[in-house]
Order: sequence, then C-alpha cells, then structure tokens
Amino acid sequence: MLSVSHIRMFSQIYKGTIFALSSGFGKCGVAVIRVSGPNVRSTIKKLTRKTHLPSPRQAILASLYDPINRDHLDKALVLWFPGPASFTGEDTVEYHVHGGNAVIQAVHAALGKMEGLRPAETGEFTKRAFLNGKLDLTEVEGLGDLIHAETEAQRKQALRQMEGDLSRLYKTWTEKILQSIAHVEAFIDFSEEENIEEDILETARLQVRKIYSEIIHHLSDNRCGERLRDGVHVAILGQPNVGKSSLLNDICQRPAAIVSPTAGTTRDVIETTVNIGGYPVILSDTAGLRHSVDSVELEGIKRARDRAHQADVVIMMTDTSEAVAQSTSEETFITFLNNLRSSLNLDTQLDTNSVDYIIVINKSDVLPVESVDRLKQLIERVNFDKDRMGKQIEDVNCCLISCKTGEGIDYFLSLLAEKVEKMCMNPQSQTPSLTQQRHRHHLEQATAALDEFFHQSDVVLAAEYLRTGLRQLGKITGKVGAEDILDVIFKDFCIGK
Repeated sequence: MLSVSHIRMFSQIYKGTIFALSSGFGKCGVAVIRVSGPNVRSTIKKLTRKTHLPSPRQAILASLYDPINRDHLDKALVLWFPGPASFTGEDTVEYHVHGGNAVIQAVHAALGKMEGLRPAETGEFTKRAFLNGKLDLTEVEGLGDLIHAETEAQRKQALRQMEGDLSRLYKTWTEKILQSIAHVEAFIDFSEEENIEEDILETARLQVRKIYSEIIHHLSDNRCGERLRDGVHVAILGQPNVGKSSLLNDICQRPAAIVSPTAGTTRDVIETTVNIGGYPVILSDTAGLRHSVDSVELEGIKRARDRAHQADVVIMMTDTSEAVAQSTSEETFITFLNNLRSSLNLDTQLDTNSVDYIIVINKSDVLPVESVDRLKQLIERVNFDKDRMGKQIEDVNCCLISCKTGEGIDYFLSLLAEKVEKMCMNPQSQTPSLTQQRHRHHLEQATAALDEFFHQSDVVLAAEYLRTGLRQLGKITGKVGAEDILDVIFKDFCIGK
C-alpha cells in the first residue's frame, strides 16, 4: 500500500521530462520514441519548429530538427497526448521515426540537448502511470506479463489482467471491506447515541463472511494462473537407456540433449521451454535412475529426484522389454503400471495428490506386430476403462511410442497437452486467476485477518483485524488509505439526522 507520503517521495524521484525508445531495438521500418513530462509541449515546438501544437491524438507528418544546430533529423509522424488522457497521465508525445540506428540516435541526442529532459529509467513510463493512478499494481504486472508472453494462453491471461479484470475483483472486495469497517466504526462511535441501525454490526459480519468465502474459493485454484504465467513443470524420469533424451528431442524438435547407447550419458538436468497447445511447458530431461557408486552419477540421480518433486507432471519412461514381460494378462499389466512409480523409488519424493503422471513405453519398433497390438489393447483399456481397471490407476495415462520412428508421439503429445490445459485452465473463463505468488501471500494474510475478525468479542479489536485485511488487499493493488474509510462513513451515514 502506498501512502500519500510515499507517492510524494516517488514523485520527487521520478520528476522531470523523460524520453526513450518504446519500440523494439534493431533495424526496423518504424521506431517509436516516447517523451513524457511537463516539458513535452516545448519539446514538440522545438523539434518540429512549429508555433502551434498539433491536435490531440491526431497524427501529423512533420520534419524534426536539432534544436541547437538546426540539422534536419528525419520526417516523422507526431502524436500528441495531453495529460491526464495519456498512458502516463502526463503530457506525452510519440515520434514515429524511421527505424535506422542513426536516426534514433540523432533524435535521442537532440532530445538530450533540451533543458529538463533526460533518458528514462527502466520501466519509468509504467511507474509514472502507476503513480498517476492510470494503472494499479495488478495491471502493471499484467502489462509486464503481456510483454513477456510467449504462448497464446499466456497472452490471453496477461491481456485480461492488464485490462483490469483482476483489479476489479480485488476492488470489489476492498469496497465491501471498507463498507464493513465503516459500519463497525460507526457502531463503535455512535451506538450509544442510538443514531445507528440496530443490526448494523450483524450486517457487517455477514458481508465479511461472504467476502471471506469468495477469497478462499479464489485461493483454491490449484495454482492454474501461476502455472500458466511461469510454465507447467514436466519431468521425464526412468532408468538409463529407455529413451528419455530422445523423447525430449522429439518434443523440442531439435537435438537439445545428447543421445547415446551408453548408459548414464545424461548426468545433469537438461531443461528447455516448449509451447504445447498454446501453453508454456518447462520440460526437464533427467539422469537415469539406478543403483550407482559413481559420485557424479549419484548427484545427477539426486537432482532428478529433486526435479520430480517440483514437477506438475511426471513422465515415467520404460521400454518394451519389461512391458511385454509383464503383459501376459490385464492383471499383470495393471500391477506393472502401478508398481512402476515404486520401482523408480519416487513414492518418498512426490506428493501423489498434486502430480499427474504419464507412463510412456518406448521402443515399439523392436516388437513384432502381434506384441504391439497386444500392448495397444491393454493400454486402451487402462486409459478408457478406469472404472473396471481400479481406482489405483485413475491418475495415470499410458501410451506406447517409438522415438526412433515417431509412432505414437502425436498421441503422447495430445495426452500431455490435455493435462497441461487442465492444469492451466482456460484463461478467459469465469473469474480471473491468481498469477503471482505475491498475490497469494497477501490474500492468505487477508483471510487470516478476516478469520480473526469473526473470533473477536471486542468490537474495537475486530475493527482492527478488518483494517489489517484491508491493508493486505491494498498491498496487491497498491491502493487504499485511511481517507477511503472516512469517505465511506460519510457517504453511507447521515450522523445526527
């Protein structure tokens, strides 16, 4: 939460008129140079050598000149945004110049010669937008996520947050808690004068109870928004030489990991980011799990288990030699699948309630046709007849592939995409999701304070817990102060009527 004194302090730090290249670096057709601050109007007149400012928000074509030596710099489109109707809330101008480095440097040099202008610091335009009330912190974070979005789903979630969906949700809770605080404080101050409604305290309690339930529901989202923002962690585990590195390369469609017939080639975790079905996935190839006395290999195995512990999805790989030996009947095959986790010694490492699994049986190309058909039939029953197969196999899907020929890879990717999409959910459905651990922390602190409110018999202490919850919500958006509570009191109550 930013107080008035904090805002004044930041305003002193970020004073003056700033300029920077707002488009991408490198040669391009058009480059956008943005200028924001109190000296923008004189900047436009000096660069364009015009006596009148252009019409607001209407592009004009103008020649730009150096203010000192009068050199002709470029012909540019000039867009003028008077404050507060601009991105930063200040007077702002954009110069759309030709994108050559020499042109950009010349315009920057000309701007730097003007009194009161300086190059912008990293993110300073957005900081000014926040300080001037154009964006709150959640919208700022959404803007940052939109800039860094690499998949379609990330873009949709970031755009939704930048446009204020998350902010409006938290604002609704903030306004209701403000109203409840106003009711409680009015009860404290005026109940003895009998100028207040008798049930006002109970009304506040009911409203806070509803807000508390809504926040708890918001928190129980299985981290889908955070997973979408940061990426779903997928770890490939298995014994040596079952094809883990080959599978990683097939998914990435490039030689990201070394493939060798020598067992134990992969000693460390090899990590790469891929786009699967429009969702971000952080894919990890790990060292083969086996008994070893080699200190380096043992460290690799330890890191493999640690990565599995952090994973959202674990791909457990084996090859057809063991699968065929264990597929003499449905019962033996199910036992084989159910024992695979314990055979890889993962039970002590993983929270089986929060991790999804895909069992991948590799090297179908070395099997005769009848064995392949038999395995496919068993796998189909496991995947699509789980009620009959038993609840112990419900959280596991299985597939038969060949990394050498590519057979079954598409089906495996569809299984993985289905799990990833389920974990991230549709970013445009229902209420917006939590996207930051910071949000989660403050919401948890807010619910703890609201819970204390319900258990307080002392109304003064109860009001203080409400204020604590309000401050925690305010820390998410960067807004709310004591004057807001006073505004609600005088808006909702006519004391002494």
